[in-house]
Amino acid sequence: MSGPVVLSSSGLNPACASRAQSSNSMSLASSPLALKLDLPPLKLKPMTSHAISIPLRHGSSLNAPLHGTQRRTFRPTECRIRQGKKAVAQLSQLSQAAVAVEVEEEVDVGIMQPREIHHSQLPHHESPGTPSGTPPGSPRRGAGKSAGSGKTTGDRAGASSVSSGVRLEGVTKTFKGVQLLTDISWEVKRGERVGLVGVNGAGKTTQLKIITGEIEPDTGVVLKARPNMKIAYLTQEFDVVPSRTVREEFLSAFQEQMEIKDRLEEVQAALERATEDMELMSRLLDELDDLQKKAEALDLYSVDVAINKMMPELGFGPDDSERLVGSYSGGWQMRMSLGKILLQQPDLLLLDEPTNHLDLDAIEWLEKYLKQQDVPMVIVSHDRAFLDQLCNKIVETEMGISMTFPGNYSAYVAAKAEWIEAQRMAWERQQKEIARTEEMIARLQGGGNAGRASSAEKALERMQEDGAVEKPFERKQMRFRFPELERSGRITVQVANLSHSYVQKNGDQNELFDKAKLQIERGEKLAFIGPNGCGKSTLLRFIMGFEEPEHGIVALGEHRVVPNYFAQNQAQALDLEKTVLQTVEEVAEGWKMNDIKALLGRCNFKGDTLRRKVAFLSGGEKARLALCKFMVTPATLLVLDEPTNHLDIPTKEMLEEALREFTGTVLAVSHDRYFLRQIVNRVVEVKDKKLQDYSGDYNYYLEKNLEARRKELERESEVEAAAPVVKAKSKMSKAEKELQKKQKAQAFQNKQAQGKVNKNAKRWS
Repeated sequence: MSGPVVLSSSGLNPACASRAQSSNSMSLASSPLALKLDLPPLKLKPMTSHAISIPLRHGSSLNAPLHGTQRRTFRPTECRIRQGKKAVAQLSQLSQAAVAVEVEEEVDVGIMQPREIHHSQLPHHESPGTPSGTPPGSPRRGAGKSAGSGKTTGDRAGASSVSSGVRLEGVTKTFKGVQLLTDISWEVKRGERVGLVGVNGAGKTTQLKIITGEIEPDTGVVLKARPNMKIAYLTQEFDVVPSRTVREEFLSAFQEQMEIKDRLEEVQAALERATEDMELMSRLLDELDDLQKKAEALDLYSVDVAINKMMPELGFGPDDSERLVGSYSGGWQMRMSLGKILLQQPDLLLLDEPTNHLDLDAIEWLEKYLKQQDVPMVIVSHDRAFLDQLCNKIVETEMGISMTFPGNYSAYVAAKAEWIEAQRMAWERQQKEIARTEEMIARLQGGGNAGRASSAEKALERMQEDGAVEKPFERKQMRFRFPELERSGRITVQVANLSHSYVQKNGDQNELFDKAKLQIERGEKLAFIGPNGCGKSTLLRFIMGFEEPEHGIVALGEHRVVPNYFAQNQAQALDLEKTVLQTVEEVAEGWKMNDIKALLGRCNFKGDTLRRKVAFLSGGEKARLALCKFMVTPATLLVLDEPTNHLDIPTKEMLEEALREFTGTVLAVSHDRYFLRQIVNRVVEVKDKKLQDYSGDYNYYLEKNLEARRKELERESEVEAAAPVVKAKSKMSKAEKELQKKQKAQAFQNKQAQGKVNKNAKRWS
């Protein structure tokens, strides 16, 4: 008995895989919304592609009128067993069409992909590198051999369907005999802000350099919308010169224009001096004419207009033009670097760890500003809150293979976990089927069942070769605990009547603290927050005894308070002549060698790297090594200054769990909002030369600090607007309700006060 078949362009997103074993012809009925087909009974089995010939009539198509018979390849990608042994198999087509097939029989199923996250998050069709059968809304894997076939390398511009942005197809790359990138296929286009995630060493920065052309891929292609695309690259180290003025820094973005301007001035001055040399004057006039043509072609005369427009957008006023770049904090220097890039009007913006060394205000400004830019972006970052706020697509690189997920970082985490579970179930089912088939072959061999055994062997070969389900890679979650000493006394840190100031480079006196006070007790996990330059790191150095305040007391508790300090520049204190393993081994008292190597491996130090000298490590590697050294040192008080800089997300998660389980006291300076939410139970804001205490976690601080909470609510509303499930208007978070309640109370008090004023006015009139 045959059932109806419906073709639609709804972009079905399946959760299971099945197989249609034989070809079937289907007649088509015309409809503007759906195409009904009569289908003979199908025998469905799992996990292979299936070619179907569909006779199409005029006007009966998904996107445009088609004629004749079109042969399309489908991959069955969902099968659900229903009552009465009825199954529904949904077949996803490359054009994002789908076929729903009803059959009157029970089928074998193999789960291949997670269910759809949400239709509003579906990206546009990715690329030929997207596997057939990977539905919209599901993670999309790299293109495999198909994309890399032909071994074409390098850039190709104006290629098929790349209307804006850039697409990587089947990119591979080997470094020093190690396969770094095995199968990279993904795309970024206008309106997309792609977060490129993966562990340190996965090849994220390498992919950015392949896009810019700095590195050539071994195989695969980089497709660009135009051959002359402007690609801007904002690196971790901001490209500014401290001795320049702010205006000079922005003008440096127009190097070619400035060279022409300088030469124009030289030629004009030479003309004034060459009044009697007619031959020289003629040559100078010709050069002047050429220079003016070049100036017009490069819009030289609009440079000042562009800078005057950009500076207020970045927060700079007219008085800032002549200030030296070196007098600004890292956050403001980041604004200059970003402004210089945007002045060049790029077609694609690449950002590599843009939030490193920025304070919370600078990070929040950067999020808001980037959202306003109408340019495709690729962002490499380990700041999970930043990825949540900004990105609308995540591309994960793991084991050299890329997978694309729609939505922000939180949506990616949920979808990836779901995909792993689905893939593992499919793999387990396949292993059971293989074992069952092998047992059947062994039972049937010999005698009159040899033919059946041979057929089963061929079926097993096909299953293992063509339809094999790979076991999903699951990164091992390493658990770690800080070594602890005997419990300290109740008071761990005492700050009383603290006053301190210092002289700035320009000679001005900068007062950090004025009669500040604070008491910290055992077991508290406290975060110091505030803008860069407010004195947070200075306070930590006072606590450690590395510096003395001008006035007041900063002291550790008297009973068994043993501090362990991780500084921002901790990497600079490492012995350059020691190896990676020796650096950690010398402080890891009571640790087994295997445990030391396991910890180093979790921070991406493996194999020959363990024997490498510190002098030959990169800045990020030194920072991770310093953290490993910190993590094996026994203490009752942990003092951390920006510990998450240069750490990848899995390493951050390991550190967060270890800090949560630590029974001693933790003091941390961090601008990583996700990190703060995970560990702290008390927040101290360095503000107005005082230590403002919030006896609660980071969310409590936001609720109490109305200005910070207002900003947070604005960001939450922006994220919710793009979230897969729209929140009902009647449902409000606790923080939102508290804020609304306070606003209503304030409005009521204002009304009461106004009423009293009016009443008194009448009384005395």
